Parts: sequence; C-alpha cells; structure tokens
Amino acid sequence: MAARHKQFWLRAGGALRGEVTVPGDKSISHRAVMLAALAQGRSQIRGWLAAGDTEATLNAMQGLGAQIERIDANTLLIDGGELREPSKALDLKNAGTGIRLLAGLLAGQPFPTVLDGSAQLRRRPMQRITAPLQLMGANIEAAAGACPLTIKPARLQGITYDMPIASAQVKSAILLAGLYADAPTTVLQPGPARDHSERMLRSMGARLDEDGNQVTIHPCAELAPLNIHVPGDVSSAAFLLVAALLAPGSELTIRGVNLNPTRTGLLDALAAMGADFSLTNRGEQAGEPIGDITVRHSALKGIEIGGELVVRMIDEFPILMVAALQAEGETIVRDARELRVKETDRIAVMAAELCKLGAVIEEREDGFRIVGPQVLSGGQVDGHDDHRIAMSLTVAGLSSAEGALVTDAACADDSFPGFAETLQRLGARLVAT
Repeated sequence: MAARHKQFWLRAGGALRGEVTVPGDKSISHRAVMLAALAQGRSQIRGWLAAGDTEATLNAMQGLGAQIERIDANTLLIDGGELREPSKALDLKNAGTGIRLLAGLLAGQPFPTVLDGSAQLRRRPMQRITAPLQLMGANIEAAAGACPLTIKPARLQGITYDMPIASAQVKSAILLAGLYADAPTTVLQPGPARDHSERMLRSMGARLDEDGNQVTIHPCAELAPLNIHVPGDVSSAAFLLVAALLAPGSELTIRGVNLNPTRTGLLDALAAMGADFSLTNRGEQAGEPIGDITVRHSALKGIEIGGELVVRMIDEFPILMVAALQAEGETIVRDARELRVKETDRIAVMAAELCKLGAVIEEREDGFRIVGPQVLSGGQVDGHDDHRIAMSLTVAGLSSAEGALVTDAACADDSFPGFAETLQRLGARLVAT
C-alpha cells in the first residue's frame, strides 16, 4: 500500500493531463474475498483493492479460517471451504460494507461471532441489517442499534422482504444469508441498487431469479471458485473526473473503469450538467461492463437530482457538491437522506467544510441547494476520517483561488491508495505530508 499522508497542501491551477488507472472496485473487492472464502477450491483475484476498508474485510476472513496467499498487493489466492469460529471479535475498522455483508454471511454459520469496528463504525446504524435477518430467524443483536454485532447459530428461513430504501448492503446481507436458508429468499427493492453480489454469486453457480427490482436467491450448498480481475472503481474515478472538469486545459483518460449501470449515476448527472466526456473501449471484466473515460475541462450548468438517480450515485454526492459550486445556475439535490448515515453526515460535513473555503450552500434535510458559479477563496478544512469527504475537499482546494490545506487526509487510503501521488503525476499542484 502507498504511504499514508496526514494532510494535503493544495495550490490553485494546474491542468490534469494524461492517462491513468484507478484502484480496483471497492464493492467488488469486498465481495470477492468473502465469497472466495466460501467457495470449494482455489480462487484467484487480480486487481484487488488493497486499501483500508478492504484490508479489514480480508483480515476478518482470515480470522474466520480462510487461507489467503498474497502474490502481490493486488493479487490474492484464496483456498475456500468451511469457515470456523474466530478466536476473538472481528474488527472491521471503518468498513461499513464489510460488517453489513458479513452479518448476513455469518447469520447461517454453526458458530458464534462478534463483529466490531472503529468508533466511526460504531456510530453507523445496523438495524437495517439486523431487522430483516431477524425475520429470517437469525440470532443477531446490535448494541444500541449499532455494532458490536453478536451473532449466534440459528436456523434460517426463506422470506420475502420489502426493503424500505434501496440499499446494496442490505440486499446483499439478505442474499448471503439466503444461501443458508431453508427456502428461497426474495428481496423487493424500491429502486435499483448495486448488483455486484448478484453478478458474482451467479458466476459461482448460485441460482438467482430476477424480475425488475425483485431478486430471489435459492439455498446453495456449494459455490465454485472465482478467477477474476477486478475493474477500476468508478467511485474513485469520480474525483479525477471532476478535478479535470474544473481545471482549465485538462484532458484526462481513465482506463478500465467499471461502468455497471447501477454505479454510473454521476456520469449521467455530469452529462446533464454539460460535461465533455466520452466512453470508449467498452468491454466486460469480472462479469462487469468496463470502459475508458476521457474527460475535458468543461463549463457546467446546474441541474436537479432526485429519485432513482440518487441511489446510482449515492457515494458521489460529496464530489458532486464541488462540481455544483462551479456550475452556472441552481443545483438542487433531493431524496438523498441516506447521506446523513454514511461514514459521516455527508450533507452537513461537506456543507460546513466547504463554507470554510467561502462557499454558500443551503443544507436541506434530504439534500442541498447550491447556486453557482462561486469563487472559493481557500483555507483549512478537515477530512473527518471520511475518505470521500477528504478527497472531495482536495478537489475543492485545487479549484480554489488561494489553495487549501486538507487535514485528516490519511483516510483517503480507505478506498484510493496513492490518491495524492496520482493527482501529482497528472499535474495537480499538491504537496502531501
């Protein structure tokens, strides 16, 4: 893994030019190491994201008895089979995806487990996972509605669960528990959510039936091993895309990015804002659509965002906020209340930190309103131990008049190891210390 830098010094100016790849998809990397540990036989995973969150999941799977050999930082050989009772509580650090998916996977195991994490993770709500798992008969308890989660052996029943909100983490937890249920398990989604779990499970031999936003998994006693190369993470690419859009003279190509339609909401939003980008070299990798994205500096205009598009870009709203500040006219986001229960309250934190740079943002309960373009003066901001906040503020600093200092920036490595070095290579005026 790249060196962890505690803070980023940013100076205005500096076009981003050239070609680059981004780290492997975080969502797929989490799922690959979990499911490979269940498979009968040896799995090979190339392009795996070696970052803070995914390393926490890998360590948890090793604690559950998975035999994992690292060929290099991003290549894993995993000999799967039966899991075993861990010797102590499993520490998922800051990994919300890791703990929620593992809760579903472990609900049907014949041994007890305790899942815990950092102070940040202990603040994140877990009832959305425990409630449907308990309906399946799982013996799972959350301390005051959050982690640590205590899971004991139980017989699981297949259920039909109508999800109140579209969430890939909730859906995936239920589907993973459904592998061990006594009958098929059906999830009804109010809108599209990431389908990485379904794609991977199907490739490993699990039977899944899909009908629109309804997905049914059948109990499965054995999964086949994986042999995949994880595509680049579009959520990581988002920071480079917006940085290039805002910096005059920029032209940047990002190679091999995951273009799964459940993840490309930001691209649709940026297209509506007038962003100049193109998609080429389309193909498939690890069962996911991929391609190259070429982006050029563009004049943006404000738009309104709500409904299903919100789910398809839920992780990208912090960086969209930065883009909206430089867009002509009004940008309004609604239906994004989920942002308040991420690693931080991303609506409140981004609004507060960007205001330190001179931004004017109207915070709303389920979103925000920004009228642009606005001139960001510069100043000192804090990443709040939230990788997407820290990276979004970095891009904001690059587009400010006087530059900025981003403190608590080491968390960028939770999903994008080498973020600062990547920007430097592309021409950003950034010093990491």
